[in-house]
Amino acid sequence: MSSGITCEVRTTAPVAVVRLTGPLHLGTMRSVHRALSDALVDQPEALVVDMAGVSVEDRLALSVFAATARRAEEWPAVPVLLCSPSPVAARWLAESTTCRVLSVSADCAEATRLAGTTSTLRMRARLEPVAGACRRARELVTDACARWNLPDASGPAALVLSELVGNVVRHAGTPMQVTVTLRRPYLHLAVVDGSSAQARAGGTDLHAEGGRGLMLVRELTQRWGSVPAGQGKAVWAMLPAT
Repeated sequence: MSSGITCEVRTTAPVAVVRLTGPLHLGTMRSVHRALSDALVDQPEALVVDMAGVSVEDRLALSVFAATARRAEEWPAVPVLLCSPSPVAARWLAESTTCRVLSVSADCAEATRLAGTTSTLRMRARLEPVAGACRRARELVTDACARWNLPDASGPAALVLSELVGNVVRHAGTPMQVTVTLRRPYLHLAVVDGSSAQARAGGTDLHAEGGRGLMLVRELTQRWGSVPAGQGKAVWAMLPAT
């Protein structure tokens, strides 16, 4: 990583641990955000940021962790935990209204333990861009909702996930990773494909047969979006877990 701060990513299955070393200020926070976003691409169960080697030179730069947590809440629907901040950084984090969404632990072992106790349920499938992919996606989310006792969410979630997968089949044409996650109060749906072209809610080129397409996704979900993920993108959606 450039700009005077370095990053080491290691996996303590199923948790990703990112160790940062160097000065954190407004000039390096972009690099930190990029590194944390890259660590989320593998869709870990949680992301732990080890700050033992970080010297915080500008308290405003701490907002990079809150921004990452907000993104991770949407996709891949995982918690972000900080550990081992300096006493000054810990005080600034506690005083910041922006950063109150973050869990802060005294050491990495405690943060990793807390990450392992989060109540997140997840089901995944690897699909090829073929005609049967939409049916397989519907089966996956229907099975998940049955296992997790979410009968009211099953129908809307099946429609939404089918549209997301169908969009990959019609336009991206790449293999995809489909994920259904229950992290209350939301059911999270995500499709990661190999195309960098961003999905949009509108435009006939991204509409499914019958004119539904991603407009239907927007109508049925609490929130949805598209973010870069490695060489491709992740399109995610959140529905109330009722």
